Amino acid sequence: MNIGVIGTGYVGLVTGTCLAETGNDVICVDIDANKVEKMKGGEIPIYEPGLQTMFERNIKAGRLHFSTSLKDAVDHASIIFLALPTPPGEDGSADLSYILAVADELGKIITDYKVVVDKSTVPVGTSEKVHAQIKQHTEISFDVVSNPEFLREGFAVDDFMKPDRIVIGAESERAIALMEALYKPYVRSGNPIISMDLKSAELTKYAANAFLATKITFMNEIANFCEIVGADVDSVRRGIGSDSRIGKRFLFPGIGYGGSCFPKDVQALRKSGLEYGYPFKILDAVEEVNQSQKTSIVPKIVKHFNGNLKGVKLALWGLAFKPDTDDIREAPALYIIAELLKAGAEITAYDPEAMENVKVLLGDKITFVDDSYNALNGADALVIATEWAQFRTPNFNIISEKLNNKTIFDGRNLYDLEEMEELGFYYESVGRRIVK
Repeated sequence: MNIGVIGTGYVGLVTGTCLAETGNDVICVDIDANKVEKMKGGEIPIYEPGLQTMFERNIKAGRLHFSTSLKDAVDHASIIFLALPTPPGEDGSADLSYILAVADELGKIITDYKVVVDKSTVPVGTSEKVHAQIKQHTEISFDVVSNPEFLREGFAVDDFMKPDRIVIGAESERAIALMEALYKPYVRSGNPIISMDLKSAELTKYAANAFLATKITFMNEIANFCEIVGADVDSVRRGIGSDSRIGKRFLFPGIGYGGSCFPKDVQALRKSGLEYGYPFKILDAVEEVNQSQKTSIVPKIVKHFNGNLKGVKLALWGLAFKPDTDDIREAPALYIIAELLKAGAEITAYDPEAMENVKVLLGDKITFVDDSYNALNGADALVIATEWAQFRTPNFNIISEKLNNKTIFDGRNLYDLEEMEELGFYYESVGRRIVK
């Protein structure tokens, strides 16, 4: 099929590249001419494992193209994906201005039947707004479909190529048939394509992310309580995770969730609820707890240094909101850094992918190094904020030699308590006993 993808952010670029991988001819459109030229030359603007190789392969095969012209994509495509940003406004509601502006232009330039697909995460009722925006400029037949993405950063290529499920919201059998034909190569193992009405499809994405955010937050609350009563959160996690009704995933405690999806989607669903006169009380609590959880490690550090961090040198491992991405949106590390700097600490940080993004934000407020062990030189303690694989089995002898004190504050529970004890570390994690 001939496909247009409007927007080459995280979702748009993964969508366009993966659709080209199964033989479709894809034009990706972006208003940033410099970005488009770089992509034409094979330069990928985001870090996502496995995407670079697929990106280069499909450019070389002539199936993946880039343009600044919306008309190029519309003339080319039978299915047009809108993969545009929906950033949260000050009140938490999703900003639909980018999507509706493109819909307005689509109405002026379509000349034959198109399926217009909302790929972005959008509130209930957005498809109706998109349809109305296009319809006011044309009599040409078209359909609007809601097809939410379920891509995890760090696993997005696998998630697209081998999805758990594909959700299609549509009112037209013609549109559903086209979408099912497009996605058929991705569900050969039998995972479902679930067709439903537009509003249900729009809500499905928000409901999924809000539920996962709630599960994470609940486990963080349990971890905090474990610290108070002397229980071990790892034992509790295994005890409840073995219940098939609960499951093992998203039960690992830590310093809160971040990224582009969970914070934004929880806020947007809360706001949608209020607009319809339904306050999501559980999501109010989720957001409140998660915000406090992001900096929950800071009081532990302050207490350990007798309430005074002035002149204390800290090594920080991890800046991205999660491993296998360079995304720092709502990253707990940023909140931790802000609090530690305010308290007078000096920070040297390392992250495999996200340092350049943090440099843009913080400049020279902290020191950046190109090796995790170099961050430890002369530091009074190590703080871990992101669970990159390379941090899981470090050389503890090197850590011991480089740190002024054998002290680790672990926001991701990477290390075994007994091992830390044997090695003689002071080790504080989340929801577990302190090793002294």
